[in-house]
Amino acid sequence: MAEQTHVLFVEDDDVIREATQLALERVGFAVTAMPDGLSGLEAFRCDRPDIALLDVMVPGLDGVSLCRRIRDESTVPVIMLSARADAIDVVLGLEAGADDYVTKPFDGAVLVARIRAVLRRFGHAGGGARQEEAAAPAEGGVLTFGELEIDTDGMEVRRSGRPVALTPTEMRLLLEFSTAPGTVLSRDKLLERVWDYGWGGDTRVVDVHVQRLRTKIGQDRIETVRGFGYKLKP
Repeated sequence: MAEQTHVLFVEDDDVIREATQLALERVGFAVTAMPDGLSGLEAFRCDRPDIALLDVMVPGLDGVSLCRRIRDESTVPVIMLSARADAIDVVLGLEAGADDYVTKPFDGAVLVARIRAVLRRFGHAGGGARQEEAAAPAEGGVLTFGELEIDTDGMEVRRSGRPVALTPTEMRLLLEFSTAPGTVLSRDKLLERVWDYGWGGDTRVVDVHVQRLRTKIGQDRIETVRGFGYKLKP
């Protein structure tokens, strides 16, 4: 039997926490639910979950700070949950290292779909079962763009010979750009290809991840084409 995917869920509202835990367990996920950020951090370190769902406004250690602590230790996927579609909440969570976000109140089916989409990007199966290895890129080799080197076999990136640490989402984003250097990719196209959105999504997710990627590979390596999207400088 395949091993279940383990979800860490940090939410201070008892009703939301219990209902969401039941909904996730019903579709096959194993869930550890915690009521505050400090207990969530302890559970993360003890259990090493496959994905973390963090509410922004949890007590003790807020969700954004918890995301930063998790990202300091791991590249595990993180989805932020916010009661407001406020731009500050969204940007702070994404800048802290979150891979996606969901606005509350949310439909259980929508949350499950977002979790599955993130897990597919990180090499897990689409449901509650784990997949041992992520699919390799269709073509291997080392791609070079100025001082930037991308090893698509080893999934490693170097800048001026020095290793660059990227999260899996950042790596997928860079690989998407590298398949068509000099070609403008729209935000909607990137949401579809990198975030696996089969529906309209918030393009701020793309913008913040591009900014994070730029800080690691060079501010000028990815160009903004106003009104259209982004492109990788050949």
